[in-house]
Amino acid sequence: MTSTASQRGISRVLVINCGSSSVKYGLFVMEPMHPLASGLVERIGESVSLIRHRAENAQGKLVENKQEIEAGDHRAAFVHIAAILRGAFGFDAGAGPDAIGHRVVHGGEAFSVSVAIDQTVIDMIRKLIPLAPLHNPANLTGIEACREIFPSVPQVAVFDTAFHQTMPPHAFRYAVPEIWYSRYGIRRYGFHGISHRYVAGRVAEFLQRPVEDLKLITLHLGNGASAAAIQYGRCIDTSMGFTPLEGLVMGTRCGDLDAAILLYLENVLGQSSRELQETLNRDSGLKGLCGSNDLREVLAREQTGDERARLALEVYCYRIRKYIGAYFVALDGLDAIVFTGGVGENAPLIRSWACKGLEKLGIAIDSEVNNGLLEEVSEIGLGGHSVRVLAVRTNEELQIARETLSVLTE
Repeated sequence: MTSTASQRGISRVLVINCGSSSVKYGLFVMEPMHPLASGLVERIGESVSLIRHRAENAQGKLVENKQEIEAGDHRAAFVHIAAILRGAFGFDAGAGPDAIGHRVVHGGEAFSVSVAIDQTVIDMIRKLIPLAPLHNPANLTGIEACREIFPSVPQVAVFDTAFHQTMPPHAFRYAVPEIWYSRYGIRRYGFHGISHRYVAGRVAEFLQRPVEDLKLITLHLGNGASAAAIQYGRCIDTSMGFTPLEGLVMGTRCGDLDAAILLYLENVLGQSSRELQETLNRDSGLKGLCGSNDLREVLAREQTGDERARLALEVYCYRIRKYIGAYFVALDGLDAIVFTGGVGENAPLIRSWACKGLEKLGIAIDSEVNNGLLEEVSEIGLGGHSVRVLAVRTNEELQIARETLSVLTE
């Protein structure tokens, strides 16, 4: 029988999302589960770093504090985070939360579920660095810093790729030589899995149906963007591939691209693969099409008649519609489409254009609801159509806290 969090002595879980020059954190109380505090350390390694911390005061109001700090590396940043949490929540010196959950970007084929962190897990995450050279090293830094500062606290790794490990081979394999896959791991992994899993669960709760009974297309739209086809609670396909570059058009990433273009440009421009990779990841997508990756700016420009901005939005939404159509077929029908992420939650025009012309598939948007003030979960589909359309506020930190609790109370 699964023990409860209180039986295992787990009442507060610290969630860590460690980037190359930042640390995002959240502290959750488990029973009932809700956030106690959150924060962000930015500009780690620069002469002056910045920490923002938000927590409820005695009157139950959210209070945010901001201050400049010295954080020459991630360990120094964690020292500041630990000091703030100890002061706010009474952690004793040398002790800390009851558990720590870490977002880890890439788990490869080694991790299909969240796992308790030990030296074997750390060694495997390190081994997977070539698959995520910008992310896994930072994630490891966060794990190692927390082990130093909170040595007695159990830690859990929650992988962004794990949710997509249920994809069948016909969905995750590329049509390339077998040795590329067997020796070098060239296959589709997918990302944003923590978010896709969370919103699928929230939709099931909202519809009052088990997620195991639902066929869903979830659209995580932000500066990075991905789609997932979820059949009866399991991901069967997703738009991101070997890296987060594949799939939908994003803020600065191109999404799907003919691979021969790179070979052509190497010859014509004489650019190195590193230079081309930088262009595809940082200067493409909306930014490549119209000069800006800030969707709010692009939407404002489109309203003034800016043709480049309009084209960028049309390309962006057309790509989404293509994936909706493809995943409708892959799922053999559909119960709901879910918009989430910073863009999916806050850009009604994108939601509207992404569903435009899909009425024959049973998909239509209620313009009045779509343009109104939305709640955490809002139904924005037009009544009388077979597919429900929803906008859901994602909460990856809460999902990480839940999975951390689940691993440690099994």
